[in-house]
Amino acid sequence: MRKVSRWFQRNLIRIYAVVAFTYLLIPIAYTVAFSFNDGGKSNLIWKGFTLQNWLNPCGAPEVCTALGNSIKIGFLATLFSTILGTMIAFAIGRHKFRGRSTTNLLIFLPMATPEIVLGASMLSLFLTLKINPGFWPTVIAHVMFCISFVVVTVKARIASLDPRLEQAAMDLYANEVETFRRVTFPLVAPGIAGAALLAFSLSFDDFIITNFNSGTMTTFPKFVYVSAARGIPPQANVIGSAMFIIALSVVILGQIVGRKRAVK
Repeated sequence: MRKVSRWFQRNLIRIYAVVAFTYLLIPIAYTVAFSFNDGGKSNLIWKGFTLQNWLNPCGAPEVCTALGNSIKIGFLATLFSTILGTMIAFAIGRHKFRGRSTTNLLIFLPMATPEIVLGASMLSLFLTLKINPGFWPTVIAHVMFCISFVVVTVKARIASLDPRLEQAAMDLYANEVETFRRVTFPLVAPGIAGAALLAFSLSFDDFIITNFNSGTMTTFPKFVYVSAARGIPPQANVIGSAMFIIALSVVILGQIVGRKRAVK
């Protein structure tokens, strides 16, 4: 009994880790498994293995249209929020101005506010301005909450930079533009890329704010929500599995590239 107790004490953290990862990966495993289910319109019960869902991912009505809308909104929201968020991060991280602390506080408000409040507030604003819900109101709403995450991510990267590198570049007769282009931007670029990936994933995954401001337009999360009552089509599981594989591949590729650079 003592040996078993000692073994548990030595391996308690490993046991916790296994339980946590199992809890996180079970829904993903379910999604991947049922992407191969020959379930037809209803995908609630396993009926047999098939590759037809992967060969025809647009087999379910409107699934690819919804996916296209989500990708377009995610791309535009990522583009605008990354540009604006990076500029705000440089302003807060590198310059002192009146209202800096207030601006820094306001940046965190969208992150701390419940999404249902943000979605309802944006819808009320659009209706007050007589703007009908649809594609561009959804893009604007996504940019609004993605900016905060971009600012926080990029500002953390800026705070970790060594200012002596920029000073050394200026000592070697580089002007401010050349210093930014050759020194500052390459050092901040990984943080900007990480912020852009985070913004895209948040925009692509969002349902609550999108549901308030998209009107009759269907995005992929809305499609999954509407389809959940009668069983999510296996094609939706295919798209979800593919997105997970792509995201995992990007992370693994980033780790490999980072290790190669560290070795050099």
